[in-house]
Amino acid sequence: MKILIIGPSWVGDMVMSQSLYITLKQQYPEALIDVLAPAWCKPILERMPQVHQAIEMPLGHGDFNFLGRRALGKELKHQDYTHAFVLPNSAKSALIPWFAGIPVRTGWKGEMRYGLLTDLRSNKKDFQYMIERYVALAHPKAEMINSSSLPGLEHLPKPKLYIDSLCQQHTIEKFELNQDRIVIGLCPGAEFGPAKQWPVEHYAAVAEKMIQDGKQVWLFGSPKDQSITEAIKQTISAENQHYIFDLSGKTSLIEAVDLLGACETVISNDSGLMHVAAAVGCQVIGVYGSTSPQYTPPLADKVAIVHTDIECRPCFKRECPLKHLKCLKDLAPEQVLNAYRSL
Repeated sequence: MKILIIGPSWVGDMVMSQSLYITLKQQYPEALIDVLAPAWCKPILERMPQVHQAIEMPLGHGDFNFLGRRALGKELKHQDYTHAFVLPNSAKSALIPWFAGIPVRTGWKGEMRYGLLTDLRSNKKDFQYMIERYVALAHPKAEMINSSSLPGLEHLPKPKLYIDSLCQQHTIEKFELNQDRIVIGLCPGAEFGPAKQWPVEHYAAVAEKMIQDGKQVWLFGSPKDQSITEAIKQTISAENQHYIFDLSGKTSLIEAVDLLGACETVISNDSGLMHVAAAVGCQVIGVYGSTSPQYTPPLADKVAIVHTDIECRPCFKRECPLKHLKCLKDLAPEQVLNAYRSL
């Protein structure tokens, strides 16, 4: 078998898709798995032993570009793929394997994909968790009646990104970090929107307490998160500033992967970095506001989930429709600290 995966466009989804690749390699050990994905996901794929080749998607996210997709499909036709798995739900994502003439094209029912997929699955909602939906695609349609057709979530293969110890040490030195104290990682950003972001003052209170207890804190995020991480650092008392390090916007994604791998515990909003932290072996405390762990929980061996139980959550909105963000503001730092003690 030679398999082409049309991969997701988001870091967290890409991490979770590894469960599918692990399952395929368990079933077909000699199979070659190539993954077509955006450039920013390519470093993640290179840390997945199951992936033979990461192919950079030349078209932008959301760019339909029919002619570009046809040209890419024709180019990939020479690779003689036998199977394709289309993970996004859009019609445009199914065009490339169709143009490539791949005989077996598997994916969930999405927008106008009839004819583009030869193995169309229509019962996606019978599988609660995203990794169940990914893993189910590796099994014959007739066997996948609902989630009871799979082992429980705890028995499904979990994403596990490879950490290169030499690269990790080089990255630690590059950013003038050390591991003299236990490292607590904080990931206070969320690409999805403010309804996922626990308040700065709450993160700062947790960081202060961790430092007082003899630990150090590393702040992670994209360039968009720099104002948040800077605010957290500036809130920390002067005597503890020496033990908090703001890495937001300074690292590449793969550097962040290696540095997260050096953390004992990561406290994170529901974000891509939360799933990276789980996949590199950290203890993970997932902070949930408008979203729910009933779909994309962190898949670490040691996990704690914290959230409030107010009536309006989860609403799955990017911004609070009631303008109060109580699902996050009412989630006290002590609740997260108690979760840490439980781990």
